[in-house]
Amino acid sequence: MDLGRGIRTSFSAVEASSPSGHYTNEFNIDNARIYINGKIHKYVGFEFNTDCFQCSFKDATGTRGNNSSIGLLDAIGKFEFNEMFNLWVGRMLLPSERGELNGPFYHATYDGFRTPFFPADFSGNFNGGSGLYGRDNAATFWGKFHPFGTHLLYAVAVSQGLRTGSPSINGGNSLMYTGRLQWNLLNDEKNPGYYTAGTYYGTAGDILAIAGSVQHQKDGAGTGLGGGTNSDFTGLSVDLLFEKVLPNNMGVFTFNGEFKRFFANYGQPTANLGPSGTCFCVFNGHSWTVYALYLIPQEIGIGRFQPYVRFTSIDPRYGNDRVEWEPGINYVISGHNARISAFYRYGDLMTYGPGGGTGGSGNYLNGNGINGALGQQKVDSFHVALQLQY
Repeated sequence: MDLGRGIRTSFSAVEASSPSGHYTNEFNIDNARIYINGKIHKYVGFEFNTDCFQCSFKDATGTRGNNSSIGLLDAIGKFEFNEMFNLWVGRMLLPSERGELNGPFYHATYDGFRTPFFPADFSGNFNGGSGLYGRDNAATFWGKFHPFGTHLLYAVAVSQGLRTGSPSINGGNSLMYTGRLQWNLLNDEKNPGYYTAGTYYGTAGDILAIAGSVQHQKDGAGTGLGGGTNSDFTGLSVDLLFEKVLPNNMGVFTFNGEFKRFFANYGQPTANLGPSGTCFCVFNGHSWTVYALYLIPQEIGIGRFQPYVRFTSIDPRYGNDRVEWEPGINYVISGHNARISAFYRYGDLMTYGPGGGTGGSGNYLNGNGINGALGQQKVDSFHVALQLQY
């Protein structure tokens, strides 16, 4: 049995976000995880992970941490027969886009979640919504083939999806279906199961991976209110990872790209309803993000510097386009296990669009007038962050 731990903590200063209209100055515990996994039999294993939920939550009185709790993140029974066919059952990440499968600890940047989330991220009460932190109660079949020297990974999940207890929202208790197909044209990515990473810092050699995913649930979105409408939810995504180890010890270049299109045609919401027992107003529209990083080969002190730049665009069906620029630098001490990040952001992702629900910045609702008092204000923010795990 293996036991591990991971923490992510950050400091943020955001323009015009304090009660007096000045910069906020906030220290946050973003994640505090315990990992447990092991083998029971040659073909049978398990994974059990926890996290500190709402560690960064602050209520209306300014009190922080009173409602934080260590809770269940993953609980997976693993039947791993061979490379081509395996079955995981329990609570787990659904096999959607690379950003979700990286998890917070294996992104190339500290905060990888800048585009709208799939529904499995939006639930204050796990059984009352579609999931939590990208997880759902599911059965996932996955495996890998190697046609013509390339590497083809598939993963297909059947999960619980949205459950509200309301006859007007998924009253038929339909299931959610998620599938991902990933094609590595150069070197293979050797990760547990169908998990991914946003960079390997050159340790995996040259990587070119193209992937697509689709997720669908009948009656998986909607208001469920008087005069409201329900809708099937369908989410499509395409993602790309290219990593090149430059010759003559000239460093490592990494590029990530992602495009998403969500269909949830329940009409234009008139208020910031948020995912709740009476509304599951997931994003409706398209988004994309690209970022490029360069790992400097020379070690300075105990690590290497990795400057990067990122751009994100989000275009909801019933709202205005929102954009964000993020230049930054990582100080890589031990890959994803020890890294310090400093970055600057400029844009209106957070001032024109995010609504209620535990998804926070990922929930860019598709209605006009959300956070309307702020208009479409572009703001500056500065961040310093640390992640450690073993």
